[in-house]
Amino acid sequence: MGRYTGPSCRLCRREGVKLYLKGSRCYTPKCPLEKGKSKKPGMQGERMSKISDYGIRLREKQKLRSIYGIREEQFQRLFDKVSKERGVTGEIFLILLERRLDNVVYKMGMASSMKEARQMVNHGFFLVNERRVDIPSYLVKEGDVIEVKENKKGKMEKILERVPEKETPAWIEVNKESMKCKILRFPSREEISLPVEEQMVVELYSR
Repeated sequence: MGRYTGPSCRLCRREGVKLYLKGSRCYTPKCPLEKGKSKKPGMQGERMSKISDYGIRLREKQKLRSIYGIREEQFQRLFDKVSKERGVTGEIFLILLERRLDNVVYKMGMASSMKEARQMVNHGFFLVNERRVDIPSYLVKEGDVIEVKENKKGKMEKILERVPEKETPAWIEVNKESMKCKILRFPSREEISLPVEEQMVVELYSR
């Protein structure tokens, strides 16, 4: 299954919550959910209201996939990896997803959406510990320093003009002037604010 390429707002309407996939538009009255368009997409819309226990868990998984923009195969591999570790599987899984380079770039406030962050990483905008990394799924470690390449700072300044201001997580130390950040530590579950019940994803894959 390839990555979803349809309208981003359709995914938010499908889940009934903001997934912040459209960048700055999500923070304006132009957002369909702000306009009161809570009806699910498609001809059936709200008439398809009955959903099984399996369907509820599937929706949580799809919601999480949409937020991070991950293909099903990659999502499954990541889950298989964390399911072998000791601890609370759901929490470990979310923390692993938060450590992705594209997510860190987004949380730094260097991109208006996860999709834009992924594109910039692919195009070689960033250095990790002074080495060029263009793999969005790269997992950052404690102490890593992520910064914008010198020859990309001009483009980044223009991008930052349209990136909405948002609070930076406490586990990341950001210097907007030098376009650099340091990973102080890994996030705790309480610091990961997502409209997702990760335990349902664990239950889905444990069936």
